[in-house]
Amino acid sequence: MSLVKPFRGLRPVAGRSEDVVAPPYDVVDRAEAKALAHGRPWSFLHISRPEIDLPDDVDPYDPAVYAKGRENLDHMVAEGVLVRDAAPCYYAYRLTMGAHVQTGLVATASVEAYDQGRIKKHEFTRPVKEDDRVRQIDTLNAQTGPVFLVYPANAVVDGILARVTSVAPEVDVTAERDGVRHEIWKIDEQGLVDALTQAFDAMPAIYVADGHHRSAAGSRVGNARRQANPAHTGEESYNHFLSVIFAHDQMQILDYNRVVRDLNGLSADAFLASVGSAFDLELSDEPVKPARVGEFGMYLGGQWYRLSIHDELIPGDDPVARLDVSLLQDNLIAPILGIDDPRRDNRIDFVGGIRGLVGLEKRVDGGDWAVAFALHPTTMQALMDVADAGEVMPPKSTWFEPKLADGLVSHVLD
Repeated sequence: MSLVKPFRGLRPVAGRSEDVVAPPYDVVDRAEAKALAHGRPWSFLHISRPEIDLPDDVDPYDPAVYAKGRENLDHMVAEGVLVRDAAPCYYAYRLTMGAHVQTGLVATASVEAYDQGRIKKHEFTRPVKEDDRVRQIDTLNAQTGPVFLVYPANAVVDGILARVTSVAPEVDVTAERDGVRHEIWKIDEQGLVDALTQAFDAMPAIYVADGHHRSAAGSRVGNARRQANPAHTGEESYNHFLSVIFAHDQMQILDYNRVVRDLNGLSADAFLASVGSAFDLELSDEPVKPARVGEFGMYLGGQWYRLSIHDELIPGDDPVARLDVSLLQDNLIAPILGIDDPRRDNRIDFVGGIRGLVGLEKRVDGGDWAVAFALHPTTMQALMDVADAGEVMPPKSTWFEPKLADGLVSHVLD
């Protein structure tokens, strides 16, 4: 069982990548997707969010939506906008967001390795979202949204990617929505393909960073097709799912912050006194961007505070409990604000760090939210520690930027 395999990517024909490239299906809502695709007949949003081509009252999970996506995919293939490579290969994929650059490998990852825990996950999935991806893959007979995986930095892989990307890319597009640059190089030299496959086979594990619903759906589709195929050999393309894999030391994880609707019946003074039982509080004239583990920014009543948790409250041997999201939840949000289940309680909401601290101020100053908390970003090492322990991260622990694009490479299930 190879951990990763080359594949025949379905890609925009030369000169069409800018027409096709689209943001991931799950970072835009229906209205935004419709606006982004307006006047762009070849936008991949017609495949990843096909409800934009149906009346607004059609449920996004209606079978007609998946059928429309398949119709749009077939049309783009028939018109020669998307073309499948003749032979299996890998692809190098570089993302540039401002000064941040990361380069990874586009490959298909083993369903068997995922099921056996060699591709490690750290989140629970929601059944409705997982079922949605299963129906999408089954109907399209393709995986169009790559899973974002991470490998422990490896000299062989890193060296090959550096060599491959030392020349001009085959694809070079900058997304209009967020200004992220996407570059792709095809890797079809057999010696390099074999070396990459062997380097990954030697790794004990790789990790799901983003895309838990897509990887779970890829596993479900692969296993269902295996069971339905009496001639199954293990070489079929459904045995692997579409992935882009980056070295762990290239990742950019932003903070994932919290806002809470009320103070659980407490006055501001009583709330601050309660917080002081577990945290040192310090008034700040500037917005507080936490600089280390155990430090938090809090915005309350137009005032920023720096919170530092008492050292004795940081557990030393539990990879989940020592995360900042857990420290805040276990020592403030649950015992003081009374929110025991942040997955389901509508008194709490989550704000990605891409919106900055001003995004937290706006939520509180708008009057609908009482208090905001800024967190230090979770590290990639902390995520891998949780996954290695077989544990699950608390909800909304990581926000990865930049995001992968949809449409530049897809995986057809033969």
